[in-house]
This record gives sequence, structure tokens and C-alpha cells, in this order.
Amino acid sequence: MPRHIPFQTTLTLEPHQVILKPLVTEKGVHRSTRHNAYAFQISKLATKSDVRRAVEELFNVKVVKVHTQNRPGKQRRTRARIGITSSWKKAIVTLDPEHRIDFF
Repeated sequence: MPRHIPFQTTLTLEPHQVILKPLVTEKGVHRSTRHNAYAFQISKLATKSDVRRAVEELFNVKVVKVHTQNRPGKQRRTRARIGITSSWKKAIVTLDPEHRIDFF
């Protein structure tokens, strides 16, 4: 009896669909000045290669490595209701030493 193999499609995201917004935080600014690494909020469907391609196309820089994290949503309480924030995905992109991104 043949095994069932699920049909898998590869979704190609455009660069502006991969990177949702840059994360400009105190820790991120420190990381960018010391280690030339920048943080972005990215699409949940994006892979490391998608992030590399998007950053290189949008900012005209050379990417050395990409780290991704899935950030879980947190419980938040307002008055008597308890809700949960959305889960999201984060990418930390390290650039080549001669390249920089200026957010300010």
C-alpha cells in the first residue's frame, strides 16, 4: 500500500511582505552599534533565506547571517477581561562589516 505524502507548495513572498517593521529598541540600537546586527518583525511564513533576500533587496546591503525567533503572545488583562496578544516572528540580521542600515 503506498504511503500518503502531503502536497506541499512553496509560497514566494515579496520583500515588502517578508519584513513587516524594524524593531528599534534600546537593546537593538546597542546590537547595531556593537555587532552590526539589526532586528525586524517578519512574516510568520518567512524563512531565513526569504529574510536574507528581502534585506539585501530593500536596503542594498550584504547579509552575513540570519537568526529567527518565534515570539509567543502574552496574556494581558484590562479590567475584568483577560486577553492574549498575537504571536509574532522576529529576525536578527547580521551585516557585513562595511555595510550599515540607518533607521534614524
